Amino acid sequence: MSQRSFLVLGSGGREHALAWRLGQADDQPIVYVAPGNDGIAADPSIRGGCVAIAGDDLQALADFAAEQAITLTVVGPEVLLCAGVVDAFEARGLAIFGPRKGAAELEGSKAFAKDVMRAAGVPTADFEVFEQVAAALQYARKAKHPLVIKADGLAAGKGVVISADLATSEATLTDFLANQSLGSASSRVVIEQFLEGTEMSFMVITDGEHVLTLPTSQDHKRVGDGDTGPNTGGMGAFSPSPLASAALEAHIVETVIRPVLSELERRGRGFRGFLYAGLMLKDGEAMVLEFNVRLGDPETQALMLAIEDDLGALLQSALDGSLKDGRINPAHHASCIVMASRGYPAATDRGHIIEGLEEAGRVEGTKVFHAGTKKDAQGRLVNAAGRVLGVTARGRSAGQARERAYAAVASISWDGAHYRRDIGQ
Repeated sequence: MSQRSFLVLGSGGREHALAWRLGQADDQPIVYVAPGNDGIAADPSIRGGCVAIAGDDLQALADFAAEQAITLTVVGPEVLLCAGVVDAFEARGLAIFGPRKGAAELEGSKAFAKDVMRAAGVPTADFEVFEQVAAALQYARKAKHPLVIKADGLAAGKGVVISADLATSEATLTDFLANQSLGSASSRVVIEQFLEGTEMSFMVITDGEHVLTLPTSQDHKRVGDGDTGPNTGGMGAFSPSPLASAALEAHIVETVIRPVLSELERRGRGFRGFLYAGLMLKDGEAMVLEFNVRLGDPETQALMLAIEDDLGALLQSALDGSLKDGRINPAHHASCIVMASRGYPAATDRGHIIEGLEEAGRVEGTKVFHAGTKKDAQGRLVNAAGRVLGVTARGRSAGQARERAYAAVASISWDGAHYRRDIGQ
């Protein structure tokens, strides 16, 4: 059997973690990341390194996969899935894991997702959809607050506002619909009932029929300690969730995952890939907040340290028809602390030299995943995005994993570095 090779599409911490886990298999596969970033490229465990192909150049990505005889391409970000990268690869007979463009609309349009949930009988918050600002404002003025206002399209995790009062709702709806602050992503909005409880991230590998559940996780979306400040793409995560159980997971598969898969199939949009249900748990019941059609970020960073499985083999089984229903049990507890640039999630201060990465890497059970780093003219790694690093550690317990992660974080510094101090508490 020839050596396997994988191509991971994307450039952030999630993609670094996926590439790292794929490369940990016993046969030491060659893993490439396109386009990746300078921090990923400096990781010796990513044997193929980074490939300088723009993420939206689908033809060039497919050309590279064909030229290198890549065993399997794995898609990280939702933007590529919604752009039809899977369709483009499959048209050329190239193996790729992820949903086709039609099925990816489950994340690409929140209104579409809510319609699918309603048709499938999946528990979710009551909602209305609006394209005109006047009608949306009229609804908000009569509705009971708090409300959740969501831009319909992709907004990099920043298109959701929890509105505690009418003034916030009016400002947000005007910003989204009248001012088009998120471009076409906010040309339509979903306004829904606010749900109380504890959030849990529930991700599965599926071929459209069989469902293999990944360990549960929980992320922290607000930028500040105590869940304060604006929503972000995610400031940290841990796995598994203390709320999880085999019985609860089986219940979620039967009442959430399978009904949605069946409804998508009924609509001619069969789903194969990672399916992620963002859930709100209360009194033992789960309601769906959103669906994503890829793994979460930063949940992936924690998940990839929590498991020991051959991820490439599992994904391949979903393509060749051998995937079995089941549950991947975590081998470890894991915790990921996101270190971000000053100003995140708004405009950020970038270009500062990052110190202490080698020292952080010496903390037992720790791996630092690069989300937004690049080399300056002198070859030094600097912060180059809002979210910069996912400092991740595993341990025998949630507490040990958290302590190790924060010990590594304490070793790392740059001007303006920001992180939450309560991840996993």
